[in-house]
Formats: sequence, C-alpha cells, structure tokens
Amino acid sequence: MTHPSGTQPAFRRTPLNAEERARSEITFSQLVAGHLVTQGRFRITADSPEMVDLWQTVARRVGETLQRPVVSYANGRDIVITFAQEAPSLTTQA
Repeated sequence: MTHPSGTQPAFRRTPLNAEERARSEITFSQLVAGHLVTQGRFRITADSPEMVDLWQTVARRVGETLQRPVVSYANGRDIVITFAQEAPSLTTQA
C-alpha cells in the first residue's frame, strides 16, 4: 500500500485476545510485584483504555499477592502503581 509522500500510516493496535490478556496479567503481576517490593512504585505507558484496564487489573492482583493495599493512578498517558498510604493506627502512642 502506498502513502502520499511524507506521511506515515496511522498506528493501529491489535487488541489482546483472551489468552494473551491472561498471560499478560500473570507475567506483568510478577514484574510489578518485584518492582514494588524493591522500589516502591512502578510506572509504565498506558495510552489506551484497554492498557489502563490491563494495568489496573495487574495492580489488583499484586495487592492480593502481596497482601497489601496497592493503588494505580492513570493520567491518560501513563499509569503508576504503588502501595496505598496506610492510615495511622488509632492505638499508636506518642
């Protein structure tokens, strides 16, 4: 297919099928869990609704795996996954 001089074809992302999505969730969960334990946060580009949904699912899985509250913040271009701030205990004494 030819394109007018100086133009590029539009980028089209192929959606993940169910098997690819399941494998991605498992593999990415292991990756993110490792980053959270060692660095406290994980940041990646998530520039489509499908990718934001995938990474939010990964964040939930990581929270379940590590048995700690995990949150994800998306801004339309990137997503950051980190540990949630834990509320101070009411029994803490000064």
